[in-house]
Amino acid sequence: MDLKKLKLTELITKPIIVKPNTSLIKTRLALLENRVKRVVVTDGKYPIGIITEKDIAKKIYQLGTTPIKSVKAKDFKPRKLFTLTKENSVGECARLMKKHRISVVIILNEDQTLGGIVTKTDLATVFLTKGSDSILVSKIMKNKVITVEPSDPILHIESLLIKYRISRVIVKRNQKPIGVVTFRDFVPAKIPQWIADSADPKEVQDYKLKKGLEEVHANQMSYLFPFHATDIMSSNPITIEADKDVKVAITQMIKYNISGLPVTKNGKLVGIITKSDIVNTLAN
Repeated sequence: MDLKKLKLTELITKPIIVKPNTSLIKTRLALLENRVKRVVVTDGKYPIGIITEKDIAKKIYQLGTTPIKSVKAKDFKPRKLFTLTKENSVGECARLMKKHRISVVIILNEDQTLGGIVTKTDLATVFLTKGSDSILVSKIMKNKVITVEPSDPILHIESLLIKYRISRVIVKRNQKPIGVVTFRDFVPAKIPQWIADSADPKEVQDYKLKKGLEEVHANQMSYLFPFHATDIMSSNPITIEADKDVKVAITQMIKYNISGLPVTKNGKLVGIITKSDIVNTLAN
């Protein structure tokens, strides 16, 4: 089977939907409760936007004195929607994702209504379940890894995420990965009121364990200067050895609901593999 020629019909998933007037808090709850990284905003049956967890993090930074409860889905900056139909192929979808550096494609019905979505996870899953080729992680991983030290300030980490347009940085000590920091980790750090208003009990406990950084002003970041990678990182990251099959890496990503894995050789960091690398393989 030529995986790249497979029709998208077999990959389409049903997205979580919110309406334009859905509050930011309820939008985030939809992400948490459904364990997804994005929701589709619809006007009737027509898709008009996408909101990701990264969008929510960025929106929070911009709040200033605006009350969180007043922010709606329609207040997020519109982004271009990239669309295909169920008749398009896996290869076409992968090339679209690679070209525009996107993680989701909207699937439209013939009448332009929302038919579903295809994500990087869906492409990675079809690679896992229907792909016949055996490929080593070392063949498609990125050798350049953006890393920080445990003592690096979190404002520096945030600047790296934004500068390199990446979703995670690896925290290392003595060339070994000891943690990962993602955009998601900044949400409880910067907006304590968010936790009080919308978190479940486990999330509140997780927040307390991270020492509950004090909010002074949403638009004044100086209070974050004393805090470092170890204050917000996820410790003991899941890793993959460079000589393992890519399908093992995909299985780990899906099992732990993560988008990338530090790659190690004899326990030392040598690269990183993400779902984007799987997509790029399907796009070539």
